[in-house]
Amino acid sequence: MYSRSSEPIKFERDCDVVLVPSGENVVMPAGSIGYITQSLGGSWTVFVEGNLMRIAGKDADAIGKEPPTPIELPEGATVDDIEKLVWQQLRTCFDPEIPINVVELGLVYSAELSQLESGNYRADVRMTLTAPGCGMGDILVDDVRSKLELIPTLEDADVELVFDPPWNRNMMSDAAKLETGMF
Repeated sequence: MYSRSSEPIKFERDCDVVLVPSGENVVMPAGSIGYITQSLGGSWTVFVEGNLMRIAGKDADAIGKEPPTPIELPEGATVDDIEKLVWQQLRTCFDPEIPINVVELGLVYSAELSQLESGNYRADVRMTLTAPGCGMGDILVDDVRSKLELIPTLEDADVELVFDPPWNRNMMSDAAKLETGMF
């Protein structure tokens, strides 16, 4: 939540935001004032008038920030290079309430690439949530899909939300457990 070290912001224009944790889409009007509580993975969680909300990277200018830089693949990139980039992108996806990426949280069960007839690739991702009733589930799935589709040569990303096996804290990396005090 808000703390004295949170960065103050002012919305310079009307901006689409997602309320946390309900996942409801609303428009934050220009002139609204709040605080950045989390700035990870190219999106921001802000606290405005008692509400937490997530701002997507594409709307960075609304709060005076720079959007994430475009992703580039080296000339002659191999499928291994693309796979590494897929996992890098997955590590830029964060739950707006938890400052740990979805990979370290143990939410990503698999990410597989397949080549399409066009020569481009498709990523098939199976992931879960920390709780089945999480209001941010659709937002996280969309975040994963949209960030993967930023990868050059990745034509499609299919993200399947599954609950078997159910997530538990043992699926977290040691670093994530340490960060959350669950180690």
